[in-house]
Parts: sequence; C-alpha cells; structure tokens
Amino acid sequence: MGIQKDRVRFNVGGRIFETTSTTLANAGRNSFFGAMFDENWTLQSDHSDEYFIDRNPDCFSILIDLLRTGELYIPPNIPEKLLYREALFYGLLDHVRSAKWGQFDGNRLRNSESIAGQAPGDGTVIRAGPDGGCSVAHGSMVHVYDWMLEEHAPITLDYQRVNDVGWIDSQNILISVCERLGRGDGGMGLFSSSTGELRYKFPVTHENQVKSFTAGALSFSDYKIFSSCKGRSNEYGIGVWDQVTGKQIDFFYEPLGWSLGEADKLQWLHGSNCLLVATLFPRKDNCYISLLDFRDKKMVWSWSDIGAPITVDEKRVRDAIAMEENSSICVVNEYEDLGFMDLRSSAGSIRWSSRSRLMKGKMPDEPCYPKLALHEGQLFSSMNDCISVFCGPDWVLTSRLRQSCGGSICDFSIGGDRLFALHSEENVFDIWETPPPPVI
Repeated sequence: MGIQKDRVRFNVGGRIFETTSTTLANAGRNSFFGAMFDENWTLQSDHSDEYFIDRNPDCFSILIDLLRTGELYIPPNIPEKLLYREALFYGLLDHVRSAKWGQFDGNRLRNSESIAGQAPGDGTVIRAGPDGGCSVAHGSMVHVYDWMLEEHAPITLDYQRVNDVGWIDSQNILISVCERLGRGDGGMGLFSSSTGELRYKFPVTHENQVKSFTAGALSFSDYKIFSSCKGRSNEYGIGVWDQVTGKQIDFFYEPLGWSLGEADKLQWLHGSNCLLVATLFPRKDNCYISLLDFRDKKMVWSWSDIGAPITVDEKRVRDAIAMEENSSICVVNEYEDLGFMDLRSSAGSIRWSSRSRLMKGKMPDEPCYPKLALHEGQLFSSMNDCISVFCGPDWVLTSRLRQSCGGSICDFSIGGDRLFALHSEENVFDIWETPPPPVI
C-alpha cells in the first residue's frame, strides 16, 4: 500500500485533533476515513489545512485512539450507546465490537452484564444471534436485542405459545408456535429482527392441501429450514423448506412406533448431511433419538429407551447433541451425568461418564432440565444455576460459569462470540464474553 505518513488535522465539534494517514487507514475501506483515500491508499486532499466534522469530540477521541492502539477505553462519563452511535456514523462499529470482547473461549468467559426481562417467570427460550445480539421468548412474545443489547420492537404472536426461535441472519428471525384449535393458524413465521414485522408464513401441505400445524424445534442447513411438525391428521414428522423461496420441499413422515413430530431438538450435521432428531422425557414417556437422511428418506441410526433395561439414568435423558468429529452423540441426564453413544454402532447403548457427575447435595425446589451445546470443540452443559465447560478427548470439566441471581438456568445459547444464559425465576439473562487479548 502507498500509505503516506502525513499528519492529518481534524476540527471535530470545535476541538482540534491531529493523527496520521496510517492511523486512519486502520479504519478500513468501508469507513468514513477509508473514503478519504484513493484506490492506492493515498490520502486525497481537498486543499484545506483541516477537515471539519460536526460530531461529538469526546467520542472522536476514543475512536481515534482505538484506531491508533487497537485498544478500547471508554471513560465513565461517556455513555456506551453514545459511543456506539458515533461509531456507526464513522463506520467503526465492527472495530468497537471486536475490541470489547475477543474470540469465544469457554474457559475464559466473564460475565459482562445481566438484563432483566419483561415478564418474570415466563422466559422459555433464548437464542444467540450471529452478530452478538439475542432473542428471548416469553410465552407468546419474543424480545429481540441487538449486539449493543438495545431492545427492538417485540414480536407478538397473538397468544400463540412460542416453541422455538432461530436466526436466519442478523436481519431475520424464524419463530415456531403452537396451533390454536379453531383458529387454523400456528406453524412458522419469518420476522424482521428490527421492526418485528411478519415477512413470510411457511405453509405445510399434506395430500396437496395446506394444513394448520404446530411447529416445534428448528434447525438450518445452508439453504434449508427444518422443523418438527404436529398436525391434526397424518402430518406428523419433519418438514423441510427452502430458505430462499419459503416453499415446502420435503417432509419426513413419522414412522409407526417412533416420535418425530414432537421433537425437542433438531441439529443439522454438515459432514454427513443428516438431521439429528431428539424427542426426550418429559415431552414423551420414552426417549427417541435418530439420524434422518432425506436423500434416501431413511432413518440411518436410532436409539430409544423402549424395551431397554429400566435404569434411572437412561430413563431420564434430558438433552442430546451430535458430535461429528467424534462420531458420537452426547446425552445428559437430570444429574448432569454425561453419556456417549457411538454412531458407528447400531447397538446404541449409552456409556455414562462418572467423572462428569457434578451435582452435589439437595436438588433445588424448581430445577430446570439440563441443556447441552457444542462450540469450537468445547462442550457446555447447564445444571441449576451454572454452566459447566468440558474439554479434551475425555471431556474433562475445565471451568464453571455461575451468577448468583435469577435462579436456575432454563436455557442458554452461544453465538456471535457470546454466551447467553436465561434464568427461570427472575427472568434475567446473563451475557458472557471472552476478554480481548492484550495489545502488546
């Protein structure tokens, strides 16, 4: 690059600042300062001694220092939202975001903030967005927060209970809801994350007729949407829709004696092009876990506790997650014992790991069922008011995340280099971030 070392002078809101073209180039091409350079990164001159900008000078000083050093320091007298507004004007929001927290690492997470919800005791689902925001479902309402944790217009589903929420991208949220008898509604809808506007409603067809249905667990591949579906007649199973057109393109009907339409969890496996479907206790009296291959319309692997020796552990599987790199499925029971099943074996027996037993003493009065998540080779499991982190080939416990308020954790989600944990009793959700590495 032909970056010049010339000094550049700014008058921002009446205060004079001097910096160099090298510092300004750190802002990148798609920024306010990047527009001051030509295609060869030579600073363009307007033949004046200084550039005047009618903006906040205090925030300008912080942002220039960020470009100069790579570190972000916000004085106590500067509201963060004011700085975010100014960063948006200069095209530096990504710089601010990356300086506030680093690349996700479950063993280095620190609680940065806790936010009280709008409906105490009614939070059911929390989902991390791709850009560091999140969505929280409360009964028939979904509250949406951007990465600055500023709440957008809530999404109201007309008293239809929300079952799951998924982010298509930072601008679009997919919501699945229960059918209301006598109303002919329910199913799935695509909503704007910023305005709450309904953009599209996804149909389910059975024998060439559009049906009302209850949509449950959600999952996504690159161009497809998957949802568990429960209708009034034979439309029990897993529906598939094209993300671009919104049209239904496939349906895997529930086999006799199995459970797909009431699944608690769906997970798309990119390596094997299969879908994990898990229906778990207490939604059903028995547990059903299977892998579906939609190319051949086959169930290529399955496990159920039906007919198995009655043991306390296997009768209480609460969550499941596929681990493609290990060719296994991890499950958890209500005591946070981890169990593993080999996908290469058709026997499907669970190998329980005693070293994962973390529950000590008395169970709380209103415990929440454990949840599992896998992110960048780290396994996460929630139990009561904390989240445990497991690492390594033997999944050794390496750290625990806990906050003292809000009661048990009913759900958690990882995305946008953040972990969000939703508490049940006080309807509080915590935001956990990895501190940025020091700039040497």
